[in-house]
Amino acid sequence: MCGIIGYVGNKEANRILLEGIKRLEYRGYDSVGIALFANEKIVIKKDVGKIEEVHSKLNFLEPKTYLGICHTRWATHGNVTRENAHPHSDCDEKIAIVHNGIIENYQKIKEFLRKKGHKFKSQTDSETIAHLIEEFSKNYEFVEACKRAFSMLQGSFAILAIKEGENKIVGIRKDSPLVIGISENESFAASDIYALLPFTKNFIFLQNYDFVVVEAGKVKIENLINGNVDRKVERIDVNFENIDKKDFHHFMIKEILEEANVFEKAFNQNENDVNSFVEEIKKARRIFLVAAGTSYHACLAGSYLFAKAGILTKPIIASEFANFLDLVDENTLIIAVSQSGETADVLDAVRKAKEKGAKIFSILNVYGSSLMRESDKYMLMNAGFEIGVAATKTYVAQLAIFLLLYSKLSNKKINPEEIKAKILDLLSRSRREYIEKVAEKLKNSQHIFLIGRGLEYVTALEAALKIKEISYIHAEAFPGGEIKHGTIALIENGTPCIVFVGRENEREILSNTIELKSRGGYIIGISPKNNEVFDIWIKVPECEGENPIVQIIPMQILAYQLAILKGYNPDYPRSLAKSVTVK
Repeated sequence: MCGIIGYVGNKEANRILLEGIKRLEYRGYDSVGIALFANEKIVIKKDVGKIEEVHSKLNFLEPKTYLGICHTRWATHGNVTRENAHPHSDCDEKIAIVHNGIIENYQKIKEFLRKKGHKFKSQTDSETIAHLIEEFSKNYEFVEACKRAFSMLQGSFAILAIKEGENKIVGIRKDSPLVIGISENESFAASDIYALLPFTKNFIFLQNYDFVVVEAGKVKIENLINGNVDRKVERIDVNFENIDKKDFHHFMIKEILEEANVFEKAFNQNENDVNSFVEEIKKARRIFLVAAGTSYHACLAGSYLFAKAGILTKPIIASEFANFLDLVDENTLIIAVSQSGETADVLDAVRKAKEKGAKIFSILNVYGSSLMRESDKYMLMNAGFEIGVAATKTYVAQLAIFLLLYSKLSNKKINPEEIKAKILDLLSRSRREYIEKVAEKLKNSQHIFLIGRGLEYVTALEAALKIKEISYIHAEAFPGGEIKHGTIALIENGTPCIVFVGRENEREILSNTIELKSRGGYIIGISPKNNEVFDIWIKVPECEGENPIVQIIPMQILAYQLAILKGYNPDYPRSLAKSVTVK
C-alpha cells in the first residue's frame, strides 16, 4: 500500500526521487520521507503530510547526491506520526530502509534485537529490518548482511536498503511489487513503472524472493530460493506526458472523461485471445470470478451477463475464496480481475487455486504485474494508468471485456461505436452540469440508499461504493426485492433513494420505488424514461446488457461532485490507497 523508489547514477538523485515519489503518491499519502547518501553519511528527512507539504518544509533537494531512496506511506503498523514515517534507520543511523508490505514475524525479531541492545524509535514493523541488517553487519559486509536479514523475514515485502559508505542499493521482493529500471550509468527501483517512465523505458520485473543489488548502470539479481536467475529486460514505450493531470483539477474527473476511448480500447481485443478465453469458459466444469472492491462488482456484472449466455459462474470476493477451495480442481477455471494486478487477496486466491490444479485467466490493467505472471492467459484492459484511488475508467474497461466475452458466448452482435457515442453524450458538459445540481441537493445527506434489480443492482453496488469512498456519505445498495426485508425500516421523510431502472425489470423496480416513496423517500431515478414517482430524473439510454456502463457514468460524476462540494480531494480519499498489497 506504500510507494517506494530508489536511484543510483550519475545525475542528481534528489530531483529524480522527488518526481518519482510524487507519481507514487496514489499508493499512500499519510507521510513521506527520503534518505540520501550525501557527504559520506546518511541524511534522512521525513514527516507527516502530503509530499509537497513535507518537501516545502524540509527541502528534499538538499543535500545534493547521486544515491538515495524515498517512500510515501499508507499506515498499516503504527499511527501516522513522524517517527513511524519511512525511511527507518538503525541505531547508529548508518543504514536506511524503505518498505512496502507487512513483516508478520516482526515482534519475534524485535524481541531478539532488543536483547542484543537495539533501541527502537517507532511503532512499525518496518524498523526491525534496518536493525536486523545492522546486527548482521557486525560480521558480514553490507550485501551479505542484507541477504541474511531478508532471509529471516516472513510476510509480504518490497524493501530497499542503503548504507553509509556503500554506493549501491540492495533490495528484495516477496508478494509486494518491485520493478528495476536501467539506463546508461543509472539504475532505478520502484513500486511500479509509473514512477520511472520519465527516466527509462527498460525494466526488469522482479519475482518472489528476487534479491537485487543495484549500482550505477549495473544490476545483479539472484533468487534466495532458486539461486542464480536470468531476468530479462523488457522495453515499455509509454508516453508519460499523457498520464499527467494537465489542466484538470483532479485525476478522477480526467479519468472519467477518458471513458469513451477506454471502452473502445478495452472492447477491441485480439481476436485469438478472446476466442481462447471463450473456449476455456465453455469447457470448464466450474468457473469462479475472483476480485475485490470495484473489480468484484465487474465480476458480478460478468456473472449476470454469462448467465444470459447460459454459462453458470460464481463471483467471489477474493478474501473469501478460501472457503470455496474444496470445489476447486483441474477442471476449474479462475477468472481473476484486478486493476493493479497486485491485490494481495486476489493473488492469494489465485495461488491457492493453482495448487489445486485450476487454470488461471486474468483481466488486468498493469503489464508485468504479479497477477499477469501467475496467469495462464490474460487480457489487458488497455485503460492506461489510473491514478485516482477510486476506480472509474478501469471499471468501464472491465465491463467492456465482460461484455465482449458475453457477445461471443451468446452470438449477440454488439456495436462498440454506438456504445462509445452514448458514453460521450453522458460525459458532455450539459450532462455534468446537471449532475452537479443533483449533487447540490444531496451534499448534506447522511444516508443514501440505492436499489436495482439484475444488472442494475450491480450498478447500485458500485455507485454506493463510489459515494462512500470519496464523499464519506453512508451509502448502501440493495436488490429492489429485498427492501421489504428490513431496509425499508430505515427510510424516513426526505431520505435520498437512488433507483436504477432497466427495461427487463421496469415494472418490478418501479413498484419497489413506490414503496420507498410512500415511506418518505426522496427518489432519484436513473432511467431511460421519466416517471411521476421520481423527484429527480437522470436520463440514461436503454442498453440492456450495456446498462452497467451507461448507468454508472452519471454516478461516478455524482460521487465526484459530492466530494468537491464537501471540500474533499477525490483523488486521495482518507484511509484508502490505490493498490491493496497487504491482506
